[in-house]
Amino acid sequence: MIHSARRLFAATAVASAALLAVTACGSGNQTPNSAPTDKVLHLSFLQDPGQPPDPDVYYAGQGLLLTTNLYEGLLQYAPGTDKAQLQPLLATAWTASPDNKVFTFTLRQGVKFHDGTPFTSAAIKTSFDRRLAVNQGPAYMVSDIDSVTTQGDYAATITLKAPNAVFLDYLASPYGPRMLSPTGLAANAGKDNDQAYLTTHDLGTGPYTLTDAQVGSHYGLASFGDYWGPKPYFTTVDLPVITDTSAQQLQFNNGQLAAVLHDLPSSAVSSYIGNSKFANYSLPTMMSNYFYVNPHKGMFTNQAARVALTQAIDVQQIVQQTYFGRGKAADQVFPPNMMAADFAKQTIPHDTSALKKIVDGLPADQKTVTVGYDSSNPDNQLVGNLIQTQLATVGITAKVQGYPTSQIYGWPGTAAADAPEMLLLAGWPDAPSPYTWGHINFDPDGGLNYLNCSSPDVTSSLAKGRESGASDVFSTAAAQASATGCWLNIADVNDFMVAQPWLKGVAESHVVSEPNSLRIAGLSVG
Repeated sequence: MIHSARRLFAATAVASAALLAVTACGSGNQTPNSAPTDKVLHLSFLQDPGQPPDPDVYYAGQGLLLTTNLYEGLLQYAPGTDKAQLQPLLATAWTASPDNKVFTFTLRQGVKFHDGTPFTSAAIKTSFDRRLAVNQGPAYMVSDIDSVTTQGDYAATITLKAPNAVFLDYLASPYGPRMLSPTGLAANAGKDNDQAYLTTHDLGTGPYTLTDAQVGSHYGLASFGDYWGPKPYFTTVDLPVITDTSAQQLQFNNGQLAAVLHDLPSSAVSSYIGNSKFANYSLPTMMSNYFYVNPHKGMFTNQAARVALTQAIDVQQIVQQTYFGRGKAADQVFPPNMMAADFAKQTIPHDTSALKKIVDGLPADQKTVTVGYDSSNPDNQLVGNLIQTQLATVGITAKVQGYPTSQIYGWPGTAAADAPEMLLLAGWPDAPSPYTWGHINFDPDGGLNYLNCSSPDVTSSLAKGRESGASDVFSTAAAQASATGCWLNIADVNDFMVAQPWLKGVAESHVVSEPNSLRIAGLSVG
């Protein structure tokens, strides 16, 4: 799945003022920008995470702050780098067979689940089986497992039904299978495979435990005393849900929040850059801003017109005016930091002449298009407005229109008569493999091929890449996808975060594949 970058904003300034008055009264004599002495870390969510912090259910964005600090899998990606580097987590060593079908793991000893029971190899199959039984979005990552065998308490072998070079990426993905206490799962299964229980509790091994989960209001974490790794500095994490971005920023400016980790609007980004009172971070992610072109509608049923459209878009202008300080023009077909820079290059020259020539030859009633965007993403409303202006210079009249996410999700696999000629979106992949992005976007059965454009050549290349993991194969798939004229990667978007100057370890605790989140155990004061 591709995860959408959403921004949710509350309604009125009046509501903001009221909220601020309440929080100011509750803040006592706290001095702005002073470091806490009680080891309590105050962060926040802008709107509720939207799904319970159940690692087999959660499949969105900002709630990764919960799931990745409560739960651990066999592998992880290294923090503090723009490279997706596999690291040990609950597995200390691993091997893959040459055909990417059999994987062996040596497991970490001395690990306890939050219910006090020891982590052993028995948890692997139990956790995988629970993910399949729940059968939510991330279930596909374990659906091709043929068997899990154990060699004592601290070694296991996983055999797949077919070769898959992406499997280790699934295990390290923030949406990948986490290890859950078999004892806890059995005790709290109920009739829904523990889903009700894991709405307000956790059964992980992470450095923090879940202490509060009130939907739409508040979440809380506490450090786990028996954690196997280094003990976190912050013993308590306070996470109120703040429904207004202005209120969130003012609480931060007043020192009531240690940091804002996600969804700052462009105007706020500009105000924090260069403000010496606060620290700001523009951290690498795998987030892309991109657009689809509809091959089933209007002038863009013609492949040459689609390709001409991608050439006519002035990407540099869009990025400069939309993502200043937190992004750059995309130069690869796949999301940033996924492949080495010399693979999957997106080399589309900016040239309006071909599209203008095509438009000049059209009847007047065929020169109108709709540029759609996810209505929860104001960045893409701005991008749409800029594209509208650019298209006007070649004689196209464009209407910019927002669509609810639920409506957009209904288009894949349908005739989608109500879909626009162009669709702007932002998102990131499940895992740092070109296959995860390409399959979902480009394959006819990918699930999020919103405007139903596909090519047998692209599908064939992606399937070969899934087996081998070879970068040159994915480069071929990228070139074939670009040739359709259906997709254009516009911007590589960073995580822009602001923090009080005393909060240390922000960049070092950020993981390129885990947007909107930090590994809290790596944070401290200084």
